Parts: sequence; structure tokens; C-alpha cells
Amino acid sequence: MQHLDKTEISAIVILCLLVILTLVEMGLSYWEDRHYYETRDTFTNVYLTSLAVVTNLVVKGSTFIILSFTYRYRLFQIHNVWLYWFVLIVAQDFLYWLLHYIGHYCRVFWAIHVTHHSSEHFNFTTGFRSTVFEPLYRVFFYLPLALFGFSALDILYAYLVTQFYGNLVHTQYKIPLPKWYGWIFVTPAHHRVHHASNIPYLDKNMGMVLILWDRMFGTFRDEDLPEPVKYGITKQPGDMGPVNVIFHEWKALIHDVKHAPGIKNKLGYLFNPPGWSHDGSTQTARVMQREYEIQHISPLIEQKQTA
Repeated sequence: MQHLDKTEISAIVILCLLVILTLVEMGLSYWEDRHYYETRDTFTNVYLTSLAVVTNLVVKGSTFIILSFTYRYRLFQIHNVWLYWFVLIVAQDFLYWLLHYIGHYCRVFWAIHVTHHSSEHFNFTTGFRSTVFEPLYRVFFYLPLALFGFSALDILYAYLVTQFYGNLVHTQYKIPLPKWYGWIFVTPAHHRVHHASNIPYLDKNMGMVLILWDRMFGTFRDEDLPEPVKYGITKQPGDMGPVNVIFHEWKALIHDVKHAPGIKNKLGYLFNPPGWSHDGSTQTARVMQREYEIQHISPLIEQKQTA
């Protein structure tokens, strides 16, 4: 009988815990008539998770080989076990933030990542709504960890731990947390902002475990709008079928590249942020946010100054 390694055992334990927590949240939502879950959306989340699991299993061997090969050329080694795991978790979390940031600010990566955001609901199963093709390239963002002396198995284990935490913040329940906690760690309130399609909330709070990266690099936003959070993306796909839910943004991207004049504009559609257009017919999140501030924030400031 084949023995499971620690990452496989951890994955099974984490999956069981997440299933239990999801059933509890689902039951509470139904009991309290909160409508946090919707049947078709939940099945879509499970479907996307299943595809992501298959993709992860397919590339698991190559991921391990690439990380192990890079580890052979490590620059140094941390020998203190406590420092080793602390640095690994923090560094892995930062590299995930970088991966996530690129997923929002480069359209070709957004075409892959958008499946995680296209749900108009927000619950624990939304955390399962995985980016199906991310495992194909995620390993390359984690190569610096191997170079810094972290083994392939430990990198994968750290990823599981941070993913588990990341799933826990996909909830609409208001969980009382001390103020200091929200200065350091990602909270459900932070992640509700991340999944919102309200213009001021777009492309905010990219962190998985630590919110410090967003505070440092200008992508932080509190859940502070007077209007309720609206989940999903700014332009929801009309067809949420099993194929279109994965490929709708790829179809739009290919259309834009195909009809763009000149190689520069074609590359612009691939590598500029979502919403960029060569003729200004569509807008990026940052442009929309600037216009929002002019229309909604500036008049309030002027009123206070003249009062």
C-alpha cells in the first residue's frame, strides 16, 4: 500500500475541515434565511473545484520536479526550524500576493483568474471556485522559495496552509476580530471587498494571509462604503454554462486582439489591465475609480469646506 506524504495527508484533513465548515455555514444560512447560497452557483463552484483538482494532480509531478531541481541550486539554507517555517510562510504569502496582483492587472492572466470572481454570491464554496489553469504556471512564481533553500515538499505544504486560511475568509458572516488583527491579517471583511464589483472596491485586498502587502503597496481598502457589497465582476457573462464560465473572458480577449490595429495595440490587450482599450471605449478599474472619486467624493469634500 502506498504511503501518503505529509502534503497529501494535510490536503485530505484540510478538505474535510472545509467541507464541515461549509455544511455548517450552509445550514446556518438556510436556517436564518440569509440566502448566502444558491443551488446552481454552488454546483458551479464544486465543478470548477473538481477541474482544478484534476489540473493540480496532472501537474503535481512536474511541479515537484521543477522545485526540486531549482532547490539543488539554492543560495543558502535556514537551519533554525522556527525561523525556517516563519520565513517560508511569509515569503510564500508575498509571492502569492504578487501572483494575485498580476492576475488582476494583466489581462491574459485575468482571463484565467476571472472564474474565481464571476460568482454573484460569497460563501465558503466561493473559496473552492478555483482558477482552473493557475496550476500550470503557479510553480514559476514560487521558484525563488526553492532558491532560498526551501524544499519542494515544504513549499507545497506551506501553500496548503495558506490556501486553507484563504478559504476561511470567504464568508459574509460578521466575525468580531480585534482591531490589531485586521492590521496584520486578511479578514472576511477585507476579502468581501476583494470579491466586490463596486467600483471603489475593484482590484483591492489581494493578500491571502497577510494584509500587510496591500497596505504596503497601495491596494488596501476597508469595507467602508454606505452601499452594500455587490459580488461578481463588472460585466457578468450572460451564459454561466460549464464551458463559458471558464472561457468567456478568453473569447472576449481573442476578439479584442483580433480586431485591434497594429501589433502594439494587440499586445496592449494581452498585457495591460482588464478594461484597457486602444480607443478608450472601455476603462480600467483605476480610471473608473478616478471618475468615481470626481463624481462622488470631491463634491462631499467641497461641501465640507464651504460649510
